[in-house]
Amino acid sequence: MITVLLADDQAMIRQAFRALLELEADISVVGQAGDVAETVRKVTETRPAVVLLDVQMPSPEHPHTDGIDACAAITREHPGTRVIILTTFGRPGYLRRAMEAGAVGYMVKDAPAEQLIDGIRRVYQGLRVVDPSLAAVSLSIGSSPLTHREHEVLAVAASGASTSVIAGQVFLSEGTVRNHLSAAMGKLGAGSRAEAVRIATENGWLG
Repeated sequence: MITVLLADDQAMIRQAFRALLELEADISVVGQAGDVAETVRKVTETRPAVVLLDVQMPSPEHPHTDGIDACAAITREHPGTRVIILTTFGRPGYLRRAMEAGAVGYMVKDAPAEQLIDGIRRVYQGLRVVDPSLAAVSLSIGSSPLTHREHEVLAVAASGASTSVIAGQVFLSEGTVRNHLSAAMGKLGAGSRAEAVRIATENGWLG
């Protein structure tokens, strides 16, 4: 029996997946979770073989975390548990982060139900399951053009922090922070900080 934990912040989606999976004789849903903290806790409690994990799943205690942070915690604390990232966001950046966090599967939610069920069985057997179109795009993007400092400054800017706040957090002068932000925007072809954050995140260079 393949035991599965469903983690998604939308209860309706969790219930739909549960109903779908419980039609399969070899799959048993052993729990559900709606945020990052609950997911990590439920994995410890139920020890599922496979976790279906949504990307956009903030935790009330830690609003800037997501499902990939949960994946990293799960694979670190329970290396025998196989994680499939299941998401509506078909972005190569999420794929790259997910693989780095230890996920063995990455599927989009609009994939046919048969693919999802087959994916669960395949990762249970020790295989990887990745949406082929996302894999191709991810490989074509390449590595990040950002320096360590540019990445650090842009990561703090992602929270909407002002230049002075960023400077305080990364221990640089405000002028130096502006220079790093400007350099990052130039490398990414972005017209604003927000656009630079979006581009870097979607390409898997920020997160």
